[in-house]
Amino acid sequence: MAAERTARFRALTPTQAAELAERTRYRVIGSLLVLLGIAATILFARNIDPSLVSTFGMNTGGASAAIQLPDLVLPSFLTVVAVSGLSVLLGAFQLLRGFGKWSSAVLGAGILLFVFSFLVWATRDQSINLASMLKSTLQRATPIAIGALAGVLAERAGVVNIAIEGLMLASALVAVIVASLGHNIWLGLSAAVLTGALLALFHGILSIRYRVDQIISGMVINIFAAGMTSFISAKFLEPFQFLNQPGTFPNLSLPVLSSIPFFGGVIFENNLFVFAMLVLVVAVQIALFHTRWGLRTRIVGEHPKAADTLGIDVYRMRYLAVILSGICAGFAGAYFTLGSVGRFDRLMTSGRGFISLAAMIFGNWTPTGAFGASLIFGFADSLQGKLAILNVPIASSFLLMAPYIATMIALAGLVGRATPPAADGQPYEKQ
Repeated sequence: MAAERTARFRALTPTQAAELAERTRYRVIGSLLVLLGIAATILFARNIDPSLVSTFGMNTGGASAAIQLPDLVLPSFLTVVAVSGLSVLLGAFQLLRGFGKWSSAVLGAGILLFVFSFLVWATRDQSINLASMLKSTLQRATPIAIGALAGVLAERAGVVNIAIEGLMLASALVAVIVASLGHNIWLGLSAAVLTGALLALFHGILSIRYRVDQIISGMVINIFAAGMTSFISAKFLEPFQFLNQPGTFPNLSLPVLSSIPFFGGVIFENNLFVFAMLVLVVAVQIALFHTRWGLRTRIVGEHPKAADTLGIDVYRMRYLAVILSGICAGFAGAYFTLGSVGRFDRLMTSGRGFISLAAMIFGNWTPTGAFGASLIFGFADSLQGKLAILNVPIASSFLLMAPYIATMIALAGLVGRATPPAADGQPYEKQ
């Protein structure tokens, strides 16, 4: 039977095969939405006393300039039932009629509904500050999003930059030392960006000029950065603490915008890195898809020979993209020290560079998509910290699996096929 189905599938034209795969994906999305709704009912609703309520704080607290809102108080049982029912209805409509091109967005909405059901269950007869959690999500997603932009810039030009983790780590160390010695965090930030650019240039020389395998080249930088930063930290930063006291960028409050209820405190009261990340996402999106430079970069990553025929310097475009990638990675690395804890600790990036690459793939090699994926990682990181306070009977480390499971689902094609640039990772040799 299986062999017969395989034979029938092979007899289909490419167009018919694509349509069949798309219909199957739509059915899977609909079924998953229904299952999420049923699972939320079984796991959460049946364990809630109907008399309990869930309280969500709508203000970030502190000296926030945002207009204060009253707490959102919801009946726990009824809210979970209503949200679960909505997920089932969305799934049923998807199975019967379909949402067409909006199917992936509806799946995302279904996942958010499931997460909201979980939050309502977790806060039954308790409270959680929703505004603070979302602000923490944005902050924790910042280095991942900027690192993902680094990956997008390089890979759109056809160069795999798996060295983002090493670039972040090295830049974080250099930022601390320079800022501490110069007593100027702006000087430290500039040094971090320069470090990322120089290491990326080294990666570019190996992979573009000498056509070294790009994965190997990137891993060499990662291993070098991990070893060198650990050595310098143990040999110099730990015994000489004055080298590890750079200070941090203060939080900024944007006039007018910071007074917006709820969103003012979440988005518009943050430090330099968060604001820069939001600007970079928009800027890179526009640059890649709405400028001549972006068009040439994408052509180089898709069809370098055709680009060369048109008179585009493939090598120069790739070098430029890799250096810009390094600048972004260096900026992301500086976040860990100058934008967060104000000191350097060994291996403090904790794999965020690799998570950035996962976010890039999840986002289908687009800046806005990578930003959305970064928020998933940031939310999981923020949520697992909040659950410890709520004494939820779930191991907090279990939640850290969620972003990776979501990434595997994306790579499997459930939320849309992740398609890298055609010449990604392929060295180009001018004929």
